[in-house]
Parts: sequence; C-alpha cells; structure tokens
Amino acid sequence: MNSTSIVFFSLSGFSSAVNYRFTLFSLTLLCYCLILVVNVLLILTIIFDENLHEPMYILLCNLCINALYGTVGFYPKFAFDLLSDSHVISYMGCFLQFFVIYSYVKVDYSILVLMAYDRYVAICRPLEYHSVMSVQRTALLVSLSWFVPLCCEIVVVALTSTLKLCGSHIQKIYCENWSIVKLSCSSTTANNIVGLISVSFYCGHVFFIMCSYLWLVKTALKSKEGRRKFTQTCVPHLFCLLNVTSALLFDIMYSRYGSVSVLESVKNFMSIQFLMIPPILNPIIYGLILTKIRSRVMSLCMIPVQRFKVTGKV
Repeated sequence: MNSTSIVFFSLSGFSSAVNYRFTLFSLTLLCYCLILVVNVLLILTIIFDENLHEPMYILLCNLCINALYGTVGFYPKFAFDLLSDSHVISYMGCFLQFFVIYSYVKVDYSILVLMAYDRYVAICRPLEYHSVMSVQRTALLVSLSWFVPLCCEIVVVALTSTLKLCGSHIQKIYCENWSIVKLSCSSTTANNIVGLISVSFYCGHVFFIMCSYLWLVKTALKSKEGRRKFTQTCVPHLFCLLNVTSALLFDIMYSRYGSVSVLESVKNFMSIQFLMIPPILNPIIYGLILTKIRSRVMSLCMIPVQRFKVTGKV
C-alpha cells in the first residue's frame, strides 16, 4: 500500500475517552473559549492602545495571534471527534493539521527569541534601544519569525508526503509528523536528518534565550532600575519559555519513546499540554505582570460597570 492509496487516517487515541466524551467535550469547549477570550482580549488591548505600540507589546500580540492560529488546528477537530463514533481524518486534513500545530510551535519559539533580544537591548543597551528596535527592524524581525518556521514546516510536510505508507493507524488523538513517519515502509533517512536539524535549530533558540538571560541577570543586578525592568518584563517571558518547552518536551518524549504500559489517558494529556497550557497561561501571565497591560485591561473591564451605574444598562 503506498501513500496515494490512503484516503483516511484513523486516530486511536479516543478509545479511553468513550465513557467520558460529554464531560471531555464540555471541558474542551470551556478551555477553547478561555483561550479565545484571553488571547483576543490581549490582542485588542494592544492594537487599540497607542501607548502599547512598542516592540515588546507587538511581539506579545504576535504570540497571542500565534496561539489562536495553533489551537484552531486542534480544538475544533478534537471536539468533533469526542462526539463522533468514527475517529478518522482525511489524508490532506491530517497533513494540514500537523502543519498548523507544529508550525505554531516553531513560530512560538521564534517570537520568544525576539522577545529575549528585545529585552537584552532594552536593559543592556537602553540608549540604543529605539535605533536598534526601530519600526522597520521590528516589522522585519516579526515577518521572519513567521516566514522561517512556516518554510521549515513546508519542507517537513513535503518530505513526509513522499513516503510510501504501509498503514493508516495513528496512535494519537491528532495527526503529527512522527506518527506518519512511523507508518512508512520506505526509507525515512531524509526525514530523520531534517527532523534532527529542525530540533537542533530550535534547541539553539532555547540556548540563545538562556544565554541572553544570563547576561541580562548580570546587567540587571547592577542597578535598581535594571532589576525593576527585569522583574516586570523578563520574568513573564521566562515563564512562557519554560511553559511551552516543558509541555513540548512531554509530547516529544511520548511520541518517540512512549511506553505501551502508560495509560492512554495519561499519554493523551501529555501530548496536548503544549496546545492547552501555554495558550492560556501566556496571556494571563503577561496580563497580570505587565503594568501597562494590566491597567488597560482593568479599565476596559470597568467601562461596562461604569456605564451600568450611569444608565442602568450594560
């Protein structure tokens, strides 16, 4: 059986969820609505407040947009499968799903790198900040943070689509590249090499961020103002980095080295952490810690209350 004869892939990760499908559907719907609300609220706050049209907030806005982009590739299909008796996905739909989900992860890391660089310039080279992080350069960096990951994932999709597959049974609740590669009955050397390069490249992102923060800590300790900037703007960024990295690490370890003895429900939870926890926590963390955003969001939330007090209508 080659790849052209496969029309659908079956997803086997739902067998343990049959008895709890309505409960899980309700929790999924609640989680997705929460992701939409917190990310859209932060995006609109940054867009409509001219005081927030600075590189750091523009990058944060892109982080939230990326969260919406990535989760739309998982939640609608997952919610539909919870209520369905047939857990299948089309050949093209499968490739589209893993393209969206894993390009989301790569864009996330690219934006986090830019945020680390932005904080480095702001704290270590404050007098040069506006010239280094100009509008033109910020726009270019943001464009590259989307363009490069999307191109990387296109290469991965193109390579995987050329494989001859000897099966259509994916042991997860969504499509991913490694699950499809494991179904191959042809050589996967090129896929393994590209996968290794991709993982190394984004591990380099994490290494760059950690090195920049070691330098930032060293610089921030020298002055009270530096410590204040570091606490207010760098701590939430570190939380976001640890958040997405730990969640993604669970998924990678499960995909490549997962044991069959582990409960399926545990495997499923481990495999969707990076699609559930970072999109919710990242905007909340920034919304609570960054003073400008917190005060602006609170003022927006108070408008309906004040209007009700004056007119008696929301």
